[in-house]
Amino acid sequence: MSEEAEVLFSRVGRAGLITLNRPKALNALTLGMVRLIHPQLTAWAADPEIGLVIIEGAGDRAFCAGGDIRALHDWGKAGDPHVIRFYAEEYRLNTYIKRYPKPFVSLMDGIDMGGGVGLSVHGSVRVATERLTFAMPETGIGLFPDVGGTWFLPRCPGEVGMFLALTGERLKAADAIYAGIADVFVPSDRLDALTERLAAGGAIDEVLKELAGDPGVPTLAAHRDAIDRHFAGGSVAGIVASLEADGSEWAAKVLSTLATKSPTSLLVTHRQIREGAKLSFEECMKLEFRLTNRFMRGHDFYEGVRAIIIDKDQSPVWKPAALGEVGAEAVDAYFASLGEDELTFG
Repeated sequence: MSEEAEVLFSRVGRAGLITLNRPKALNALTLGMVRLIHPQLTAWAADPEIGLVIIEGAGDRAFCAGGDIRALHDWGKAGDPHVIRFYAEEYRLNTYIKRYPKPFVSLMDGIDMGGGVGLSVHGSVRVATERLTFAMPETGIGLFPDVGGTWFLPRCPGEVGMFLALTGERLKAADAIYAGIADVFVPSDRLDALTERLAAGGAIDEVLKELAGDPGVPTLAAHRDAIDRHFAGGSVAGIVASLEADGSEWAAKVLSTLATKSPTSLLVTHRQIREGAKLSFEECMKLEFRLTNRFMRGHDFYEGVRAIIIDKDQSPVWKPAALGEVGAEAVDAYFASLGEDELTFG
């Protein structure tokens, strides 16, 4: 396969190695990459000579910085059905990784956001390095934390998942492990040794134990009581009111962050996280597909991408512009069944 391919596949001993190969684009995920990865995983699942799969990103800056948001924006604005096909195929791939019959080792080295999270967090072994920057920043571009966020965020300790979903807070390795988003810290200069030893047949637990390092103290822990107290609110308005009554510098910073997010995204995301706690993984992905369909027909996603990625003025004009202007019926509509267009698996 050409070195210019968006994804590289190789066999290293008993391991199938996936390398996301768009380093100049921070390995952002495209529809073409999804369509390459899924069948290769299927083939390796049936191959008795492949004992595990390892996924990594090319370069030293990113595992995968997210989906190809500019392409999704352009498809959506043009009414191109590829925008919905991307999400359907991406979500099916996320689900396949979650249910993969062999060990699936994610090397979360560098930026890991959005679509990259869907390729890594659902793996059976999630390795974080000192270069990891993890985030689900979707509420800041008029979207919601998808690619399985409906499943894993409610299952973070306490209200950490709700905090991450609404704020898009960025995490380093120690915090990712604290949140249950990564499993183990391995310094980046030991990743080659990790791959080589796993490919040679080393027991995963033993190899990780020998190569793991100390990620340091998680900063989330220092704010855990406040996060659990404020983000337990039954509504976004309740969370905001609780933070306003706090008076601390930390609460003021969180309020400032929330004020930059799409009000519609915040309200939909709050309900998404609460509902996700009660759903199976497949049900979570079906719900996300409903939400995606509605966001692609709305205003805020396109405005968010314009402001953050295209024009880069960092000043999106959300519609509606305030939490109180987003009606309950409008939020309900995001969660309504798609009927015959519901996402299916298998």
